[in-house]
This record gives sequence, C-alpha cells and structure tokens, in this order.
Amino acid sequence: MRRASALLLLVTLAAVGRAAPPERTHDITPDDYASVNTITEIAVSPDGKRVAYCLATWDKKADNRRTDLWVVDTDGKGKPVQLTKDRANERLPKWSGDGKSVFVLANRGDKAKPQVWKVPADSGEPVAVTKIEAGVTGYDYAPKADAVFYSVDATTTDEDDFAALRKKFDKPEYGFGKRTVSEVFRVEKDGKPEQVIAEKRYVREFAVTRDGKRIAMVSAFDDTVLKSEGESRVDVWEGGKVVTPPTDVYRAKAASPHAWLEHLAWNPDGTRFAFCAIFDAYPTEVIVGEWIKDAWAVHQMPRKGEIEVRGYGSPLAWALGRANDAAKSPPDVMSLLSDIRGSTGVLLYNPEVRDGFGYQEAGTVFYAVDVASNSQSPVVVRSNLQRFPALEAGLGKKRISLVDPNPHTATWKFPTVEHVTWKALDGVSVGGPLELPHGWKKGDKPLPLVVAIHGGPTTASYNDLRFDPHNGRMYFAAKGYAVLCPNYRGSTGYGDKFVTDLIGKENDIEVKDIIAGIQHLIKEGIADPDRIAVMGWSNGGYLTNCLITLKDSPVKIRAASSGAGIVDTVAEWGFNDEPAYPKVFKKGLPWETPDIYKATSPTYGLGNVKTPTLIHVGGGDERCPPGHSRMLHRALKEYVKVPTELMVYPGEPHGLTKLSNRVAKMEWDLAWFEKYLRK
Repeated sequence: MRRASALLLLVTLAAVGRAAPPERTHDITPDDYASVNTITEIAVSPDGKRVAYCLATWDKKADNRRTDLWVVDTDGKGKPVQLTKDRANERLPKWSGDGKSVFVLANRGDKAKPQVWKVPADSGEPVAVTKIEAGVTGYDYAPKADAVFYSVDATTTDEDDFAALRKKFDKPEYGFGKRTVSEVFRVEKDGKPEQVIAEKRYVREFAVTRDGKRIAMVSAFDDTVLKSEGESRVDVWEGGKVVTPPTDVYRAKAASPHAWLEHLAWNPDGTRFAFCAIFDAYPTEVIVGEWIKDAWAVHQMPRKGEIEVRGYGSPLAWALGRANDAAKSPPDVMSLLSDIRGSTGVLLYNPEVRDGFGYQEAGTVFYAVDVASNSQSPVVVRSNLQRFPALEAGLGKKRISLVDPNPHTATWKFPTVEHVTWKALDGVSVGGPLELPHGWKKGDKPLPLVVAIHGGPTTASYNDLRFDPHNGRMYFAAKGYAVLCPNYRGSTGYGDKFVTDLIGKENDIEVKDIIAGIQHLIKEGIADPDRIAVMGWSNGGYLTNCLITLKDSPVKIRAASSGAGIVDTVAEWGFNDEPAYPKVFKKGLPWETPDIYKATSPTYGLGNVKTPTLIHVGGGDERCPPGHSRMLHRALKEYVKVPTELMVYPGEPHGLTKLSNRVAKMEWDLAWFEKYLRK
C-alpha cells in the first residue's frame, strides 16, 4: 500500500480504456424506471475470492422493490450466482468464518418479521438462525467464534408519581412512562440463545469483534430520534460488563452536540472500532476508539483540504495493511468513501500514524466499498458517465468488472452529465452536475431548464448517471430539458466552510447560490430564460418553497414541484421527528432566535407566489409532515389563487417506497412542467 505524505492526498487515476459503446437508440421514459436494478450492499469473503451482494429489483405486481442475495468470484472469471429468489429483502450480508455460507437479515414470507438466515454459498436452502415472533432489529456475526448476535425490542416502564394512573388508564398514548429498549442475545451452533446485554437502553446499531468477545453499541435512552441525534453514545460490552469510552470527541468537543452515530466497525483483531458521527450543518467525522494501556482512547480521524467524508456517512471496512518492516505486524487500514466536488472517492486511513491517502477517478461515483481482512484490494460499487452503478474489484488500472446489473441500458439515450461551476454574488465558487439531453451540443437552441435541488442539505448531488424520481434526475433530460443540480452552500465536497456557511442563513445564501446558477446557464446560452422550473424533495422541497415565495426574484420561475417541503420552521421544530435540525441551523430554539425562524420560513412570503406549483408528500412522513404541504396548498389554492395540485401518497414515509407512486410522481412532474413551460 502506497503511503502519502499528507492525509487524504488526492490521486487521480488515468482513465481505463474501454470498447466503443453501442448505438444509443432507446428513448427513456418513466416506465423504464421499473427496469433499473441496484446493488445495495456488498460483503467480501474471508479469503477475498468471492463477494456477496444484495440486488434490488422492482416488482410491478407487488408494487415494491426488494432484494435477493447473489455471489460472484472476484477474479472476474465466473458468472454471478443467485442464492435466493423469493425477494425476502436480504440485507446486511456477512460471510461465515469458513466461507461456505452467508448470513443475512431477511423477511421470508409476505408478513414475516425480520430474522437472521444462513444461506449456503454454493447450493441449498436458507436456514433460519432466529425465530423471534416480533422479529429481530439487528444482528452481527463473529466468524472466529462462529456465533450470531442479534437484538430485539423490549419495553421498560419508568416509575414516577403518575405511573399507577397510566397503568389504570392504559388506552391513551402517553408521552412518557414506557419506552422501547433493546436486549442482545448470542446464539451458537446448538441454536440456544443466551442473553448477553439488557441495559434498559435502546441499541440502534451494534458490531461484534471477530472472536465475539467485544460488542460496540450505539445506544440511547429510547428509540426516538430526539434521543439518538443528541444523546446516543457508543458503549463497549466485554466479559458481561458495559463501559462507555470517552464521548467528548463526538459530543462536548464536536462542532455540534447533535450527531447521529452510525456505521460501527471493528478492526481485524478487535482492538479498534470506528464509526461515523453524522451532523446536520457540519461535515461528517469518523471517530476511532483504541484499546491503549487497559483503557479506551478515542480520537477523530484527521482531515485536510477540501476532502470530506461522504455526506451522511460512509460504510467503514477494516483490513490489514502492508508492513514496511518484515519483523512488524501489518498496520490496520480502514476504507471509507469521500465527497469531492460532486463525486465520491475511496479513502484509506491508518490510525497508527493517523495518516492515509485517497483515490478519485474522473467521472466516478463510488457507492460501496468492502475488503477482506487480509486483502489489499477492495471491491466497490462504482458508477460513471456511461452506466449505472456496477460491481468491480480493484481500483484504477487494476480494476476488474464483476457485475453490471443493468446491461439492458446499453442502448438507452443517456443524458450527458458534467460538473459546472459559477460565481455566487459574494464571489464564492459554487458548482453541481448539469444534465443535458442526449445529442444536445453547445450552440443548439437554449433548453427549458429544471433546477433539481437535493435534500439534506448536508450532502450533495453527484456527477453520474442516476434515475431519481424524487429529484428529477434523468427523466427530464430524456424529455429534452436541461437539468441543473446545484450543490448550494451547505452541501458537502467543497470544503468545511462551504458547509457551515449556511448556518443561520437559510432562505438566503443558498437561494442566491441557486439563482446565480440559473443566471449562469442563461448567460451561457444553455437555458431559456422564459422556461425555468424548480423542484426538489425534503430540503429540496423547502428550497423550492423558498424560491417561489421570493419577492422580486431576478429570474422568472414558470413552474415548480415541491416534494415533502417545509413551509414553517417553527412547526418544523415542533412537529418533525428530528428537532435538533432546526435548532442547529437556526442557532437556537424558537423562543431564543425568533427572528431567524421567521426569516427562514417561506410562510411569510406565500402572498408573493405566482408560480404554478405541484405539491407531493407522503401521508406517513414524520420527517416533513404533510401539514406543511397542506398549508402551502391552502395558501395557493384558496387565497393566492395560483394553479396548484396536492398529491398526498397514503401511508408513504419521507421517501416514496411504492413503484406506482414513484412513476406517478414522474408522470405528474412531466405533465405539469410541459403545461406551464410550453411556449
């Protein structure tokens, strides 16, 4: 493994030669979305010779997307083998110690609860490891101990002066008194579970060392988002006792005390663990715990330059590095994903020297990375500008293609994607992907423009091919639109200051960034100034609401599609499931910074709206509850008298899960924009 003199030094690899692409003859439509398959998770076998992966496919009849388990050799010589075919939604694949089986979490049967299954890697039927009536909530596998650990939900009652009254009148839903906690069990070959942890805390995630002697847990007081985003911690169980390593690195001394803790992973010998501390409004950090002199020490992985951990976290994969001295054992190396100006790279970190380096390939976005504990070469899921994400072994010139889950798209008329930059009003460079219709070239007639705004906001839009019903990717470009995906202030991949500049300046600085991007494309002759539309989901929906309520906008917005968008930020704090989000961005609680809450709320600009607006929201959305969308619709339809349509998708959460609803959204978006942008 090559060392670099500075942490996360960027290495741009030469493009790999490829055969001439086939002729593009197929015009893409929303109906094509159902044919796109996705590799969701990967796991490399102990010897590094095979990789298991979960392949998600859509089922029109069932109206959902579920996964099956596959394996393929990492030398590129074998064909993929499908291990399960009942769409049981296999996930969290983990190889057995002998490499003969793959453990997964799956829902086998129409109404089956999640259970741990052992799937033979060559042939044979899956075998249930757990048979818990209510289902298991998480699991891990210790290969050296050949033991499965799993967690289940339990309920605990907190006693106070009114506990007896709550018990007497048990029909109402109380805000306090009972809470969901977790219990962790161990099961070995005999199949008899042994309870190992019952701390009356909720375990959101856990990871077990290879020998099964230590368990790292993300635990919180209960299962609510409120407790998890601000009070959760990483505990370590060993020998029947639970200790809490120092938390100040990701709480008291962190940029924000409101971190989500995710992606726990142990190094090969169980002396180090790592996890992501994921923040709203601040870049994600990787935290490493080390067993030093009979105690746990915790440090934050150093970062330099503009390279950041992928927004909202990255899977972490540990392996043994290459020893420089034959007399010394090889160091641990951790692989993870980074954000770099609309692309993602692979980072490698050595905690012993607190240094490392990274790979980036032009026009590349990595979605997943894993590596055998004794291997030097990772297996990745990678996309580029010619195809959807595919499975590969190795990086750069040593890359081997393993699985392309979408060979049928070889004749699709994909849009061209490039990363464009422009100057904001304050001189800061802003950028983002630009999709252009297949065959369009500079000098052709200006195009109608859709500004597709990503959610988060502490993430980014990426420079690759993606079919995204929530955020307008691919289906508008296929219809002849230019699609700008601005990575406005608050997005990741452009440096820490670029992320934190948004704090206290929502509905202001990022709105100006987006408008400057529209003006740039008009000046470049790409966008028709009389045919501009905006859309987005979640924070993208919020920013859509901000743009259409802007008074005296320098650009004329002819149509809008607001998806799961916030309208009132006080209600956001009060009704949403993550109240720390507005607290961080608004620099306090509503009664502490009322002026910021008012300034960031599109509510007070609803009278300015002249843009015909389509509104989408899930009926069961707890992140951006439907009340915001209903408020927007009421204002536009009943009072401002602007053309509008409200679509509430029954039972759907923050993201649409049903195929029919995703296709409906795309069809409605296209029809709405065609009507109001048509000349």
